[in-house]
Amino acid sequence: MPAPDPTIHNPIHGQPRVQYVKPFITSPLIEVGDYSYYDDPLGARRFQEENVLYHFGPERLIVGRFCAFASGVRFIMNGANHRIDGVSTFPFPIFGADWAASFNLLTGLPNRGDTVVGNDVWIGYEALIAPGVSIGDGAIVATRSVVTKSVRPYAIVAGNPAVEIRRRFSDTEIEALLDIAWWNWPIEKITEHVSSLMSGDVAALQAISAENG
Repeated sequence: MPAPDPTIHNPIHGQPRVQYVKPFITSPLIEVGDYSYYDDPLGARRFQEENVLYHFGPERLIVGRFCAFASGVRFIMNGANHRIDGVSTFPFPIFGADWAASFNLLTGLPNRGDTVVGNDVWIGYEALIAPGVSIGDGAIVATRSVVTKSVRPYAIVAGNPAVEIRRRFSDTEIEALLDIAWWNWPIEKITEHVSSLMSGDVAALQAISAENG
């Protein structure tokens, strides 16, 4: 059987709330890999407007393949920053008129760079991701967590601020999984070995990777 088509809007019959994100992205500042989906009553049609906030550039949001985003996941981008070294934090110049003369005071604000979500990442209901965070491959972010610092591959994090609860596999297994990088396999190979990918048997996956190159 062929793999599902990653370009269609509604991949699950009868479940319009589950949609692949990539087909709806038009912003050059957002990159989303194939098969990453958003589960929400309104679907993914306005994901880049309603789930990626204060995104004025130049930093980017980069999301890998096979990620799962629950309803209400939000990415806060660097445009949310205000000056905190003056008497007032109010951004007067952005409202124009004579206030615009002080626009130079809004330049040079701290910028934490791109926000990067790896491959095969699961982010739970209403989780909030802070600017410039990197979330490693295979990681899990628990419901309503606030992620303020980078997350290691295959870690499970939870809380506000989010802290690492544990890692899903041993260090040796994680090293092997990152080396295998199954998400980069041809889709035909992934389709053939879906059962092995879901079984949790890292050794079996290593054998498959070695046999097929």
